[in-house]
Amino acid sequence: MEQNAIIKSVELGQAHGCLSAWVHLDYGGTCQGFGGYVLYLPKTSRHHALLSVAGHFIWRVMEIAGVDRWEDVPGKTVRVRSDRASVSAIGHIVKDNWFYPEREFVDLCQRET
Repeated sequence: MEQNAIIKSVELGQAHGCLSAWVHLDYGGTCQGFGGYVLYLPKTSRHHALLSVAGHFIWRVMEIAGVDRWEDVPGKTVRVRSDRASVSAIGHIVKDNWFYPEREFVDLCQRET
């Protein structure tokens, strides 16, 4: 399903020993989260890797929202591709520019190896 949403808030923080980010979407009566990916594991983690997925996630969300600062993302309108269970992508409201984290993270990881 594809629909418009307003970004209600953004969250960047540490949970369960890893860095993650969330974009909270408001469809006008219902809400859904986009994100939750492990963006960084500290050096003390046995799965620590020096990949740039954290910066990539933040950069792409800002690019889709059309802003230069993370704190300016809330209030922006985006397109959303989702089902009832999860959001697969967010897109610029008028440009054909979509952010599919799972696809883009796979591409990043393949380039790093």
